Amino acid sequence: MKFTNAHIPYGAYWSTPFCKWQGSFSDLHPLKFAAETARNELEKRHIDTKQLTDLHLGNTVPSKSSFYGAPWVAAMMGAEGITGPMVSQACATSARVIAGAATELESGNDGKILCITADRTSNGPHILYPNPKGPGGKGNAEDWVWDNFNYDPFAKNAMLQTAENVAKEIGISTAQQNEVALLRFQQYKNALVNDGEFHKRFMVSPLEINPSGRKVIGIVKSDEGIFPSSIEGLEKLKPILPDGTVTFGGQTYPADGNAGMIITTPEKANEMSSNSDIIIQLISYAQGRTKKGFMPAANIPACKIVLPEAGIDIADVKAIKTHNPFAVNDIYFAKEMGVKIEDMNNYGSSLVWGHPQGPTGMRLIIELIEELVLLGGGYGLFTGCAAGDTAAAVIIRVDI
Repeated sequence: MKFTNAHIPYGAYWSTPFCKWQGSFSDLHPLKFAAETARNELEKRHIDTKQLTDLHLGNTVPSKSSFYGAPWVAAMMGAEGITGPMVSQACATSARVIAGAATELESGNDGKILCITADRTSNGPHILYPNPKGPGGKGNAEDWVWDNFNYDPFAKNAMLQTAENVAKEIGISTAQQNEVALLRFQQYKNALVNDGEFHKRFMVSPLEINPSGRKVIGIVKSDEGIFPSSIEGLEKLKPILPDGTVTFGGQTYPADGNAGMIITTPEKANEMSSNSDIIIQLISYAQGRTKKGFMPAANIPACKIVLPEAGIDIADVKAIKTHNPFAVNDIYFAKEMGVKIEDMNNYGSSLVWGHPQGPTGMRLIIELIEELVLLGGGYGLFTGCAAGDTAAAVIIRVDI
């Protein structure tokens, strides 16, 4: 899917810090939190919500009243006249939300589309599906977050097993995963230098925690749940599965947070940009799927579609960001795509700062934009695997 009319105004995007599950954001309603964040961030940028024409919402973990989706979020922001879809595509949700907005612009919509992605893996719903004909009328229960992490009804395995399957197939060791985990932590630390200078380009901080609406009970200034890594510490961790290779140091963790971004026409992006000399264009989007039980490998078929759609190859890409729930993902990607593993995920990735599902990809794309700006422009690639042994990929281009 190729785009020619979808641009992102420079600076018209944001992400909250991400907090580990059952952490500081665990009692905040994810859609109320996202609406409040968007309203405040738009106000900071002097963007009137009345200018917005559409809202595309990404959300994967249901919460009370989330049935009302985008119309409710829009109303809470003060944009009562707009509506739009609510998208749920697991870890690929952000990419699909962005692609949906870009597709509307390609189809003749000349508006200003706000994209919001928000999730809270903490305190996820425990669902009872009635089954009057079951034994004793007993229903079928599901823990929305935990059960789906641990069982794919088609592949019949946990997500962790998919990483082990890929590791076994190409011979990825625990030691290799430890090296990547340490590298990704060191790259994240680069975002913290000069008092978090890189994060200040897009991150919402500080954030007051006020779940009751009556009393502030805490303040979040940065990502919460980062585990400082050393090779000695990583080597002490044992594989989670018997005869496995993946340790807790080589995988991400559930988190909470939200992110937002405006997508619009080139002319309107220029008007809304905080620096009109910086042009950000969405170039192409693709999704892919691999054989069942091999989720970390799914990025490759997605990338082999998205790059030709953009008219480029991997050598033309100046910066790469991946959603990497496992270190295995990046090792496999680097091998199959012929890139150096140290040339990916500068300034951080979901392996380090956690995975709130819906907003993960949007934060990575925002970080990709800012990295390309620092590099003087060029093509950027985002890709990330998702439930069901699938993946999504997006190409952007920054011109300065």
